[in-house]
Amino acid sequence: MKTKKKRQLITYLNILDQPITFNPFVFNRSFLLWALLGLIGGLIAGIYWIVLQYLTHKIAFFEGWEVIPVMAICGFLAGLVIHFIGDPGEIHLIVNNIRFNKGKLDPKNNPSMILSSLLCVASGGSLGPEAPLVQVTGSTGTWLGKVFRLKGEELRSLSIAGMASGFTALFGAPLGGSLFSLEILHHKHAVEYYKAIIPALVASSFSYIVFALIIQLGIGPTWDLSTYEYSNVFDFGYAVLFSILATATGWGFIYCTKFFKYLFEKRPMPIYIKTLIGGLLLGCISFYFPLTRYFGHHEINELLEGSLPITLLFAVFIFKIIAIAITVTSGWRGGFIIPLFFVGATLGLIIHHFFPSTNLTLTIVSCMAGINACVTRTPMSTTILLATLTGFSYFIPILFASLTGYFLAPRIPFIGSQMDKD
Repeated sequence: MKTKKKRQLITYLNILDQPITFNPFVFNRSFLLWALLGLIGGLIAGIYWIVLQYLTHKIAFFEGWEVIPVMAICGFLAGLVIHFIGDPGEIHLIVNNIRFNKGKLDPKNNPSMILSSLLCVASGGSLGPEAPLVQVTGSTGTWLGKVFRLKGEELRSLSIAGMASGFTALFGAPLGGSLFSLEILHHKHAVEYYKAIIPALVASSFSYIVFALIIQLGIGPTWDLSTYEYSNVFDFGYAVLFSILATATGWGFIYCTKFFKYLFEKRPMPIYIKTLIGGLLLGCISFYFPLTRYFGHHEINELLEGSLPITLLFAVFIFKIIAIAITVTSGWRGGFIIPLFFVGATLGLIIHHFFPSTNLTLTIVSCMAGINACVTRTPMSTTILLATLTGFSYFIPILFASLTGYFLAPRIPFIGSQMDKD
């Protein structure tokens, strides 16, 4: 009997001594690494959000004509940060590094990205904190991968998982954030980096828990839309039709951005002069149309709750597009996803004004989906994100709208690095 027990013990020890095979659903080394990255990503996002809210409330003290010099000064300071500390790049650079630089995001650019984006977003620029968070948490994934001596696809997957954790913390949608981190990387082939989906899901889930605990975030929709009730099969047709109008708006935004990019690059100038000019222009727009200020996280609810006259809706719609384009091209740092959602919501209200018989919630959500899918080429994650943020429980109309925006988008993507490398 003793000999039999010894043999069993030796067998168990041999099993434990063997390397654990890859299985994403087992608490192995890989899972713990993804979870650790998610915890770090949620902590970074929570601290960033607290500082951002503090600065926003402090700078919001200045109102009326004062927003013009305040935004100009903040733009100038952000430009000085970029000039002296280093250019952190934009979403184009993040996508390019993940795809063509072996999945490595350089952490040395994080101080510049954090400081410049805090100034730009808190002062009222029409860009959100999602891009800075994606850069910082993605590079944290790269750093963590190097600490554990990961290489190749494992390192790339950890960088993508870091990106997903930062994106998820802000939007509160682990599945949507995970898919977005994959879709944003390629113009056509969304599943090219499918090996990163499980790491991204795990990191996103842990990141969301930490972020929610830090800022006391509840579970539920972010924007107050009335509950949608399915009426008939024509709702799918309406979703496509509204999305076509939103896609046309997306085209307009892309060409508006190209126009301002041409103006800012026509004559070479230091980055702090560009950001100063951008701040002056954004301040003037914010002075006349205060609803266009900031990236839209809270402003979308203000837009939905207020009964604005149609002329003001048109003005906000046009000048918000111009404000986003100026923010993107003048060197200000941030992300444009939530601002695009704001534009889509405004377009939905305009359409509903002329066609009041249409379902308001369906109209707004379809427009938000169409414009974002057109510009970012992310139909799957856009569908899930909007369902989470708006409480729209019927996925199919949003999916129809997202796919419409995706397939009717310009041939050359807005994020140039999404295309295949020659």
